[in-house]
Amino acid sequence: MRPLHIALAALVAAVWGVNFVVIEVGLGHFPPLLFSALRFLVAALPAVFFVGRPKVAWKWIVGVGLTLGVAKFGLLFIGMDRGMPAGLSSLVLQVQAVFTALFAAVALGERPGRVRVLGMVVALAGIGVAAVDEGTGGPVFAFVLVIAAAACWGVSNVLTRKAAPADSLNFMVWVSTVPVLPLLGLSLVFEGWDRDAAALAALDWSGAGIIVYVAWITTVFGFGVWGYLLRQHPASSVAPFTLLVPVFGMSSAALLLGESVSPLRWCAAALLVGGVALTSLAGTRRGRTTAPEPEPRSAPAPAPAPEQGLMAAVEGVEADTGPGRESPASRVV
Repeated sequence: MRPLHIALAALVAAVWGVNFVVIEVGLGHFPPLLFSALRFLVAALPAVFFVGRPKVAWKWIVGVGLTLGVAKFGLLFIGMDRGMPAGLSSLVLQVQAVFTALFAAVALGERPGRVRVLGMVVALAGIGVAAVDEGTGGPVFAFVLVIAAAACWGVSNVLTRKAAPADSLNFMVWVSTVPVLPLLGLSLVFEGWDRDAAALAALDWSGAGIIVYVAWITTVFGFGVWGYLLRQHPASSVAPFTLLVPVFGMSSAALLLGESVSPLRWCAAALLVGGVALTSLAGTRRGRTTAPEPEPRSAPAPAPAPEQGLMAAVEGVEADTGPGRESPASRVV
């Protein structure tokens, strides 16, 4: 990768890491479900009028919109609102790579190799250490909600693999249109009209800036740049930069929010990041199907790209399998 592209990849990782601090601050302005709805509303409008028509079937857009937008972000925002620290959230959410690999094995017939299985075990050990650390002084239920958010992210990754969007930005903008109404409806039911109305009536420049950051900077800018990098370089060269997200998330939370990082949390970070690296960058093997189609001997099937990634949240691979081509992938936080 050229130095400029390395800098862009690091910048996107920093934007996605700092995003957790911005979410933490934003939860002081908005109820969590309303906040998530506003994030997707602003991410979709007016961008949806400039990215062109959807390039994949609506069933994939709706499926990813519900699992990623409603389930993953709804659970994440509620978990952080219930007391899950921003830095720890940025770290724990990375277990989505393990969930993605597990769900891909079931739904796509991808059999993880020994290195990937080892990575899953190491990452889960990191989650266990983080759970012990959080259990001694933090809300365990909020921790569980963020783990559930990571599982929902894994489901959305598998759906995105099936969709295989050729244009990641187009896909993400259209996905952002799906969660708005469900999240608004859930907010009215569980958070109440009075609380939502009071938050919107109190909207100031600080609140507006937070919405712009999580919608346009994190989603549109971050996702657009990430998609550009994936078109210029193999996914295996770009994907490792997502491992910097929890580094930026934990450090920015410590600097800007005063969050302390205990020795146990550093141990959890080392285990989880190392395990995610092994899980993401190791190869997979395709399982046999019940009735495999014959293939020419001169055209072996291409290997799938890594499943791991932030952000962001979403991954598409194997949309283009021509000779010498790398499968596209995308991620978002």
